[in-house]
Amino acid sequence: MALPTVLMPGPMNQSVLNGIGDQFEVIRLWEADDPDAVLAERAKDIVAVANAGTTIDGEFLDRLPALQMVASFGVGYDKIDAEAAAERGVVVTNTPGVLDDEVADTALGLLLMTVRELPQAERYLRAGKWPEGSYPLTPTRLHGRKMGILGLGRIGEAIAHRAEAFGVSVAYHNRRQKDVAYRYYPSLLEMARDVDILTVVIPGGDDTRHLVNAEVLEALGPNGILINVARGSVVDEAALVDALRSRTILGAGLDVFEHEPSIHPGLLEVDNAVLLPHVGSASVPTRDAMGALVVENLVSWFGRGVPVTPVPESADLVRRVNG
Repeated sequence: MALPTVLMPGPMNQSVLNGIGDQFEVIRLWEADDPDAVLAERAKDIVAVANAGTTIDGEFLDRLPALQMVASFGVGYDKIDAEAAAERGVVVTNTPGVLDDEVADTALGLLLMTVRELPQAERYLRAGKWPEGSYPLTPTRLHGRKMGILGLGRIGEAIAHRAEAFGVSVAYHNRRQKDVAYRYYPSLLEMARDVDILTVVIPGGDDTRHLVNAEVLEALGPNGILINVARGSVVDEAALVDALRSRTILGAGLDVFEHEPSIHPGLLEVDNAVLLPHVGSASVPTRDAMGALVVENLVSWFGRGVPVTPVPESADLVRRVNG
């Protein structure tokens, strides 16, 4: 009996390849001399896509008439049109849960680096300036601050717990209020006025594009810190650069960017931004766990007809398939 055929548009973590190699036929599209020719030749055989960052829209989905599942590597899936997939009977899965702690740790690391100017202090030392005098005192500290979390999901809650341990109080803004002890703000702008740390943990996409804009940054104020470990598209980078240059806010710690890996040149010029190359979940154990969940979704769907972690847009489709 032929193995189910999985299309892999681009390179993925080795744990995915190791996990599905014996149970699926894998088409490594990025290795093909003519990817379009391969797709045309094998389209009717492909029943799943294992994806790590390739854009999958309606046009792409229409090229694969036998497709049943898109198994995405990562918790964010804004490059996949999940609604278009559901309309075509295609289930989309992601990898939530297994990277929560890693990303939350990164967020707190960015926050500490930004508030205490730790990268700048290290550069000062490496430049041989310490013998000339101590590094200047930082204008603020972390303890006693108030954090507003934009998007209190799994990762947001993990960040909140860590922030509390540092003596930081927590509030949040979601589309809907949750049953948690933290103060809820129905308005992002109102929350920005009341906090001095704004931590972004919401999905990307059209609905959230530039949600953090010049008005929000002005509301955050001259003692404010912006931390973004979500998607770069959520923040208006041009407005952020202006806010950093004018000291409208105190600083920013960013792990994601609007057009990554290209970085807004203004962010590279300012001295009050800490910039990381999207490493929020980038440890071997966490990436292996994400890969294992991609494999688990594929195996579970084709073995039992039940995905492990379908995205919300696929919920109705999964219910229909399973009666």
